[in-house]
Amino acid sequence: MLQLCLKGLAAIALVLTMLSNAHAIPVYTESIDGDLSGSGLTPTVITLGLGSNEITGTTGNVAGVSDRDYFVVTVPLNFKLAQLIEEAGTEAGQSGAFARGFFAVQLGPQVTLPTNTMTATGLLGWTHYVPTATDIDILPAMGNPTPLNGATGFGPPLGPGTYAFWIQDTTPGTFNYGFDLVLVVPEPASGGLMAVGLFALWGYLRRRNP
Repeated sequence: MLQLCLKGLAAIALVLTMLSNAHAIPVYTESIDGDLSGSGLTPTVITLGLGSNEITGTTGNVAGVSDRDYFVVTVPLNFKLAQLIEEAGTEAGQSGAFARGFFAVQLGPQVTLPTNTMTATGLLGWTHYVPTATDIDILPAMGNPTPLNGATGFGPPLGPGTYAFWIQDTTPGTFNYGFDLVLVVPEPASGGLMAVGLFALWGYLRRRNP
C-alpha cells in the first residue's frame, strides 16, 4: 500500500511539473507586488513553486539613478533549479552588439558585492543578457567560468540551497524584463517521493487559490 501511495504521489509530481511548464506562472510582478529590493543585503524573498516561476519588472537608469533589483530564492531539498529563461520581449539598453543587461547570482541569502565592484569574486556566476524575441535559457551562460572575472562558475542545474540574484542595466532609460525560474524534481528516490508529491500538490493549490 505504501509503495502504491508513493508511486501515486510521484505521478502527481510529474504531471504537475508538466502542467506548470506549459506556460509561465507569475510569482512576482513589480507592477503589482511593488519594486524589488534595491539592496543586495536585503533582497526581496520570493517563494518558488514546482515548475514555472515568472518574475517581471523594470531596470535602467533614470536621472542618473540606477534601478537595481535583488531577490532571493530557496531551492528545497529534492529539487533543482533547472532553467533560468529570459522571456521573449525582455529589453536591454543601448543598441546592436552593445545592448545588454546584467544578471548575477551569489550563493547564500545576500549579494554582498558593492555596485561599483571591478571583480566578480564572491559571485557564483553572472551573464550579460540582450533583448530577445524568443525564450532562451541563460543559466548555462551564467555559470560558464571562462569569462566570469573571478566568479566561481557552475554547471546547471543549481541544487538545493539559497541563492541571491542581482539584475541591473545602467543604460539611461527604463527597460522591461521577464525571467522564468524553472524548478524541477530530479528523479527522486522512493524515500523522497512523499515529500515531493505533497510539495507539488501544495504548490499547485497555492497557484489556483492565491
